[in-house]
Amino acid sequence: MRSGESLVPMSEDQLRRIFAEGKPDWLEEPAQSGLSDGDVVRLLNTPKVFELLQLPYPTSQQKVIERLCSERLIDSGDQGLAVRNIGAMLLAKKLSEFPDLERKAPRVVVYSGKSKTETKLDQLGSLGYAVAFSGLVSFVMAQIPQNEVIKDSLRTEIKLVPEIAIRELVANAMIHQDFSVTGARIVIDIYNNRIEISNPGSPIISAERFIDGYQSRNERLADFMRRMRICEEKGSGIDKVVSAAEVYQLPAPRFTSDGIRTQVTIFGPMKMEDMDRLDRIRACYQHCCLKYVMSERMTNQSLRRRFGLPESKSAIVSQAIAATVDEKMVKLDEKVGSSRRFARYIPFWA
Repeated sequence: MRSGESLVPMSEDQLRRIFAEGKPDWLEEPAQSGLSDGDVVRLLNTPKVFELLQLPYPTSQQKVIERLCSERLIDSGDQGLAVRNIGAMLLAKKLSEFPDLERKAPRVVVYSGKSKTETKLDQLGSLGYAVAFSGLVSFVMAQIPQNEVIKDSLRTEIKLVPEIAIRELVANAMIHQDFSVTGARIVIDIYNNRIEISNPGSPIISAERFIDGYQSRNERLADFMRRMRICEEKGSGIDKVVSAAEVYQLPAPRFTSDGIRTQVTIFGPMKMEDMDRLDRIRACYQHCCLKYVMSERMTNQSLRRRFGLPESKSAIVSQAIAATVDEKMVKLDEKVGSSRRFARYIPFWA
C-alpha cells in the first residue's frame, strides 16, 4: 500500500480486512442451527441478558425467544432456531458447546515474578462475555499482587493497579478484538510489577489516538455491551484507564501492536526518578491528551501534580516536557505566545 511517497507491505490484519470485504460479519453468522426453544434456553444464559438489560424476565419461554430474536441474538427459520455468534459470545453457558467459539474465551496467566519463567496459575474461561464479565474482573483482581503503603501513619494494603483500569481494559479487549483471527484469544498476563492485556488483531486507529479517538471493529457488540452496562459511552474507556493511572500516580499505560495482537500494559507504582525517558514521555503525552479532551491544557504545574512532585522539582518536569516536544508528541499552545512562564501545551494532532 502507499504510505506517503513510498510503497510498504500491508500487515496481516489489513489484508484480512480487504479479503473480508463483502462477506457477512462473523458475529452475525450462525454458531449453531436447527435448534428448538428448549435448546436455546439450555445453551444460553437467558436470565442474564434480561438482568443486564434491566428488564423483567418473561413469563413464558416463547416470550424469551421472541425477545432474543428481536435483539438479533438468534434467528428463527423453517429449520428451527439459530444462535448467532454474537448471541453465543455474550450469553453461552459453555463456549465449548459452540466449536468455533471455544478458542475465543479469555485466558488468565499469573507469573511468580517479572518474567514468564515460572507460572503460578493458568486459567481458561468457559462462559460468554456478558455472563462472565463481572466474575472475570473479580478473578483477575484477586490474582493481582498487593502493595503496602503508609497513609495517615497507618499501613494499608492496596492492589498493584486499580479495578477500574482492569474493568475498562478487559471490556476494551472484548469489544475491539478481531474475531476473524483464528486460534487466538484475549490473554491477561499478571506479573508482580505489571498486568498485560492483549487481544487478537491490530487497532483500527493508531495507539497515539486511543484517548481522543474512537472506532470500533465490532460496533454492534460494543453497543450491546453498553446497553448491558459492561462498558460506557464511546471512547471513554481508555480515558478512564489513563485518568486512573494519574490519580494513583502510576506510570502511564503502554499501548503496542505487532500487527497480529494489540497489547496494553498497566504498571504498578513507580517513582518518577525510577522511570526511564520513554516512560516520562509517554506519561507527558497522555497527560496532555487527557487535558485536551477535557478542554484544558497541560502546564508544568499540571504535570507536576500528575507525578505528585513539589514545586522544587519543576526543572525535572520541564525536562520531561522538552523531551516530549523533541519527539513531536506535544507542542506549544500558540494562543499564549512563547512565554515559558505561562507555557501551555497541546497534543501534536490538535
